[in-house]
Amino acid sequence: MKSLLKKTVDFFSKKRKEIFLIVAGIIFVVAIGLSYYTGYKLGFSNPQTILVKGVSSETVDSKDAPEDIDFSVFWQVWQKIKDEHIKGDKIADQDMLYGAMKGLVDSLGDPNTMFFKPDDSKKFEEDVEGSFGGVGMELGMKGEDIVVIAPLEDSPAAKAGILAGDKILEVDKKSIYGIDVYEAVKKIRGDIGTSVEITIIRNGEQKPREFNIVRERIEAPTLKMEMKDGDIAHLQLFSFNENAPFLFYKSALTLAVGNTKGLVLDLRNNPGGFLEVAVNLAGWFLDKGDLVVTEKFRSGKETPFYANGLAAFKDLPVVILMNKGSASASEILAGALRVKRNVKLIGENSFGKGTVQELQALKDGSKIKITIAQWLLPDGKVIDEKGIVPDIEVKLTEKDVAAKKDPQLDRAIEELNKIIESKKSVAG
Repeated sequence: MKSLLKKTVDFFSKKRKEIFLIVAGIIFVVAIGLSYYTGYKLGFSNPQTILVKGVSSETVDSKDAPEDIDFSVFWQVWQKIKDEHIKGDKIADQDMLYGAMKGLVDSLGDPNTMFFKPDDSKKFEEDVEGSFGGVGMELGMKGEDIVVIAPLEDSPAAKAGILAGDKILEVDKKSIYGIDVYEAVKKIRGDIGTSVEITIIRNGEQKPREFNIVRERIEAPTLKMEMKDGDIAHLQLFSFNENAPFLFYKSALTLAVGNTKGLVLDLRNNPGGFLEVAVNLAGWFLDKGDLVVTEKFRSGKETPFYANGLAAFKDLPVVILMNKGSASASEILAGALRVKRNVKLIGENSFGKGTVQELQALKDGSKIKITIAQWLLPDGKVIDEKGIVPDIEVKLTEKDVAAKKDPQLDRAIEELNKIIESKKSVAG
């Protein structure tokens, strides 16, 4: 593997004969990294995957209302509720309107499109910022069921034994069937130090399990790296948040200095994050200009995203670990590297979230998170609800976890060593 340091020096001199050039290269890389990080932080003030747009009263006009819909029926139902329902005189008109708007959004049958009342929209923004009180689970929907996409690393949920793919049945002995993900999240959260009882059913089991978990302040982790067998890096990426590019950059320097022979990129239990981060990280492994992913809109318009990095690891042997908790940006990065570089995916099927949501502000402070596009991998395939199927399926059981064994990681290292030996044979 050409080291990152050598690539930097070669960029200026294409020679590496004197020590002072290596030192100059290191200084240059660090300087570029710092300036890049500053600019990158500023760039996230307006990310492309989640945009907050104000919608003024002029945006929607009565002339846009469908002519073949009789809204008098809506007002008839409204009045009957106000006049005849036993609680009709107690519910506020504004709450009834918000309920109607929620019903309108729910009619799409899309669990990723949601309506937030003004007070709920503030809580949703806390989620995006990545620091909040709770048990540390990313939730999603599969059909009518609310499932755990992934427990966060070292979170109360993970320590209690919650696993990716667990279906949540009850919160504090009350069924959550029929409610959306955000309502479920609200029920699970509470004051730090208090406990919540979560009842789940695990795939393949008949009997539900109950977990009593104490809520903590949740700080979403980002990245952790350690060396295996001396020269193989195991890099766990837990989130595609705004800190990931710079943390990955720092890890890249370590890999370059350490003369790493191979990399296990671990995307297990990574529920995703910013699209731009996935594209940025792809730039370490793909040639500049390689297609990473395409956004396809309802109109048929397509917006491609291309790798735009140093491609420092394009020749480095890589395998990727994934499971049911690998979603969204994780699926984009894994799918792109498999299509463009034939990188092997090891583990279990990914979660299956291939759509793009946009957060839009309404004039009264409420918000709508609406699905506006779907993601296409470089080969044109859509990431559907079935998820991405691994090249090598390896299960991780509860017994493995209890015994502190990781057969998925073991198999990844085994496959990586095969690739390394194969490259040696070709070179020799």
